[in-house]
Amino acid sequence: MAISPHFTSRYSQEWTINFLQCYPNGMLKYTDLCNLLQLTAGAHADLGGLSYRAMQRHHQAWVLSRMRVEINALPRWQDTVTVKTWIHALENSRSTRCLELWHGDEKWVGCETYWAVLNTQTRRPDTLALPNDHFVRYDDRATALPTHKIALPNTIETVETYRIRVSDLDIVNHVNNVKYLEWCLNHCDPHHLFEGRLRAFDMNFMREMHLGQEAEIGQNDGVFVVAQEGKNCFALAMDWAD
Repeated sequence: MAISPHFTSRYSQEWTINFLQCYPNGMLKYTDLCNLLQLTAGAHADLGGLSYRAMQRHHQAWVLSRMRVEINALPRWQDTVTVKTWIHALENSRSTRCLELWHGDEKWVGCETYWAVLNTQTRRPDTLALPNDHFVRYDDRATALPTHKIALPNTIETVETYRIRVSDLDIVNHVNNVKYLEWCLNHCDPHHLFEGRLRAFDMNFMREMHLGQEAEIGQNDGVFVVAQEGKNCFALAMDWAD
């Protein structure tokens, strides 16, 4: 896919929150917040010639490695919001992308994402094959803290054993990254979720998971870990308001 004549290094997109994206109280689900952020990132990549289709000509795709989300407020049903995004770093097989969600002139959400190029044939990291110098790299960040590796607890209490289904998969033929978050949030106090008390969270994606595999979902001291046959695949650390 060629670079669009409408491409700019800073990109923004408006979204109107629909009822399918909301909790029973009308507030945007945390999982759908992540979807909106990633859809905006994908649209920007498409305009810049780094679409999934273009990358697949080289058997490549972007996959999420780390993500940090900091939340001041969440939109509700029928709110119109603007998601802004830009590239902080992009070199070889790695990219750091910043995103913000704005409601009017108020910034409600900041997000930093760390991506890797995956060769979809070898299932290994790969150097980006497409030109990308037209993406300006910006020094400004969207979050107070950058993405980072989560310190995993020494012991984990298993809360669920889950077999991966077709509905968990994405276009790259592995578990969609938002599904891991969904599995973990299902074990959180729903009232805390509906009250918007989750103020920040970090996600680390360490290994792919595939159809039919068994996911061991565990937690300890505010950290969730998803493992498969004893190997950690995903970690989630959450910061809750009192």
